[in-house]
Amino acid sequence: MRPDELATHTMTRRNMLRTTAVATTGFVLSPWLHAAQSNSSAVYASKRPHPQDRNFTSQVVEDFLQHTTRRIGDPMLAWMFNNCYPNTLDTTVHLGSFDGKPDTTVITGDITAMWLRDSSAQVWPYLPLAGRDKALRQLLEGVIRRQVRCILIDPYANAFMTDLNAPTNLTWSLQDKTEMKPGVGERKWELDSLCYPMRLSHGYWLHTADATPFDAQWVKAMKLAVATMRVQQRKHGEGPYSFQRKSDVSTETLPASGFGNPVKPVGLIASGFRPSDDACIFPFLVPSNLFAVAMLRQMAEVAHAAAKDDALANDATALAAEVESALRQ
Repeated sequence: MRPDELATHTMTRRNMLRTTAVATTGFVLSPWLHAAQSNSSAVYASKRPHPQDRNFTSQVVEDFLQHTTRRIGDPMLAWMFNNCYPNTLDTTVHLGSFDGKPDTTVITGDITAMWLRDSSAQVWPYLPLAGRDKALRQLLEGVIRRQVRCILIDPYANAFMTDLNAPTNLTWSLQDKTEMKPGVGERKWELDSLCYPMRLSHGYWLHTADATPFDAQWVKAMKLAVATMRVQQRKHGEGPYSFQRKSDVSTETLPASGFGNPVKPVGLIASGFRPSDDACIFPFLVPSNLFAVAMLRQMAEVAHAAAKDDALANDATALAAEVESALRQ
């Protein structure tokens, strides 16, 4: 969990629902009032940026918005969908190029850095439309290529700077005791961070049949990802990764000199932090290992069919089988 999130960590479900209602409507909705509004013909004002202020515009996305909105009977839900679905494209993507190829940064929205997990999830809803929009397809290709560059800088990092040559400007990372490299925003080792780019690559390939992003650099990054997962099985010691942060919150740092609590090597992959950015008490985080099994196999499909690298495909498949067997045991 990032420091900016800690203040709301203890929010109850009731308070969360109340806050959401206030944020989206300006007042608290009772069930009866909500029902009345759902049946009304009230028109909700768009909260999207003006067209000229949007970071990326796709006519295919706009057509999809209109088509889907007409099928939503509740005007409030229709209003929410219209504002939320295109928000990533409107406000968080930044298009560029690197070595003459698409290069897309996706910030989280509240922090000007790119998380491997967040960026993958943020653009995921647009994959079904990519086959009908070349510009959208290039934007997504740019995300994959940017993630490849990030992984090659440091496979243990979870967040990266927009300028991959710049040091971190995230205030909570400035004094971290770990191997910080230029371009790294935060260096919390989270197994799922390597899984999400695999998922995005597979989703892109599935929806577009476009092998363009899956070049030698992609293969190099995926090989490094698999190798990192193998190192973190900790069969031959703790490995090179350690992380310590001066904090009053225990979940912001790792015990045992930054290597995390000890494990008995059984074939599972150790993770320093959970997807919430909170430190693992038990490094063999089962949900992330289950995710790794599925994503290694999906990545192997892309390696075989799109990248034409059977060695990578076989290595990923073998690791997936080993981790799955360890999970069952």
